Amino acid sequence: MNFKLQLVLAFMISVICIVGFSLISLLISDHKIISFDQTVIANIQGMESPRLTSLMKLLTFIGSTPFVIILSIGLIFFLYKVLHHRLELILFIGAIIGTGALNDILKHVFHRTRPHLHRLIEATGYSFPSGHAMSAFSVYVMITFLLWRHIPSKWGRSLLIIFSTFMILGIGISRIYLGVHYPSDIIGGYLASGFWLTVAIWFFQYYKEKSYNKRYNRGK
Repeated sequence: MNFKLQLVLAFMISVICIVGFSLISLLISDHKIISFDQTVIANIQGMESPRLTSLMKLLTFIGSTPFVIILSIGLIFFLYKVLHHRLELILFIGAIIGTGALNDILKHVFHRTRPHLHRLIEATGYSFPSGHAMSAFSVYVMITFLLWRHIPSKWGRSLLIIFSTFMILGIGISRIYLGVHYPSDIIGGYLASGFWLTVAIWFFQYYKEKSYNKRYNRGK
């Protein structure tokens, strides 16, 4: 894909994400999204069963901070030792740390309390945006972005996208099912991470392009 086209596409995605997040934030502040949240919660929790609860608890554990740290350390080792990536390593670490910092800032800005309708687990802290949703989105989008060009076959890339999509959506839905987040928390988390990752990847690609052009011009 043409580099300029990449930049335009990244800009458009970032605008869509920030506009979408702003809209969700306004609806939450004006209490105009309560009906939507309650309807989605009722439908998701209406499927409650022992086996599904076990699956949702597993997914929510996979999206927890301790597991994400372990997964991130494993990927960092893989990027450094196996693929011998340096810039990609910095991008991944910056994306994950930035996601956590952004989530903390946004939670303290909005001060939204968690739902109290039907909790299957306990959780502390503010509700919006969902930290699990933001973390899952950042981790699995970054995994897809960094591993994509190392998978030669179409079916392999398709499996990577399907797996990442399942994990992102599964972790988000698990938080609604377990009663610790509103659906709008999850959507807001995805949009916030989408904006942050788009900006981070944009700078990463821009830096790589500039570095390549410098080396190319020196070689002439």
